[in-house]
Amino acid sequence: MSVLKEVPFPSPDSPDLPMRIWIDDADSAVDVIDALALSPFATGVQPWSRQADLERVRPDAALAPATGRVVRSAHVDDGSESRLICGDGWTLRVVRHRNRTATVSVTAVSEELARSVLKESTDGAEEPTPDTDHVEMGFWWHGTHGSVRSGKPITAQPWRQISGNYSARARRSLDSLMAITPDDVNGRLILLHGPPGTGKTTLLRSLAKQWQSWCQVDCVLDPERLFNDPGYLMEVAVGHDCDGDGDDRQRWRLLVLEDCDELISAAAKAQTGQGLSRLLNLTDGLLGQGRDVLVAITTNEDLARLHPAVVRPGRCLAQVEVGPLTHEEAVRWLGAAEGVGPGGATLAELYAARSGRAVPATSADESTGLYL
Repeated sequence: MSVLKEVPFPSPDSPDLPMRIWIDDADSAVDVIDALALSPFATGVQPWSRQADLERVRPDAALAPATGRVVRSAHVDDGSESRLICGDGWTLRVVRHRNRTATVSVTAVSEELARSVLKESTDGAEEPTPDTDHVEMGFWWHGTHGSVRSGKPITAQPWRQISGNYSARARRSLDSLMAITPDDVNGRLILLHGPPGTGKTTLLRSLAKQWQSWCQVDCVLDPERLFNDPGYLMEVAVGHDCDGDGDDRQRWRLLVLEDCDELISAAAKAQTGQGLSRLLNLTDGLLGQGRDVLVAITTNEDLARLHPAVVRPGRCLAQVEVGPLTHEEAVRWLGAAEGVGPGGATLAELYAARSGRAVPATSADESTGLYL
């Protein structure tokens, strides 16, 4: 049974406004810490608030100033921890997760104090992003409390190092795609189509590295929801600019949607309703014109089976068929003819052959990925 409780904030200050919260047996200790952290801000005792979301947090990072006392602490079985820390005129809430991310939020009696407490708590707390063969990429998904974006460093090799993984036919188009600059953008849609295991995901990682000076790359983990939820679409499309190095210029953004066959197939209108229309509006409609957004879609479908509105002239910045390497290319890549059929081999099959493993043949309709 729910019970109305007035939970006192652990501070000698007297709030200017009353603060009451509902607590019942469905609430956890973490929920109580969240409520207590909001109390000084809600009552006006500490009307300034600042928050930082951290990635790759050092295990030994304190995430708190040298002064202050821990007044609440809660641990969860999934490895996360929540703490409430109070100091002279400020309150700090720290949430650490098992995946080494953390959220640090502070309320204070002045804006300057809130900034200084947050800075002292977070300075040096993150490990630096690896420079070699890594690039920062964002990942979007729709969670319980709305849309969420998390930035992660991912492995990404320069195009010159992996270009030999692709057939000469595809490489000509990919060379042009990798070399594009903002002045060359003519069309907002990038289509990478071909069988599973041909290296489409590897291409996108390399593209993120090649374009990192002018384009922020974000992968949407739930594209089927993205185009069925206008609010989510607006949040992702209008978006989130990464903190840069002081350059105030707005960067382009590339949204990556993997394996979206149903969204762009010839029967897409019947299958996804308004999904296709919203995708097209994002690429060259009013929504797309309001933001420098590109969309990259990978699909296992043949180009001829895609919706004609998707592949019409002028809409695509690039349409690239990422197919298997020919027999001669595959033999040259592997260094031996054994294990290479007369029709060539996909990148996944070549990596498996080089490691001594066999890859079962997949049917033309199978779309299980074999991501590389």
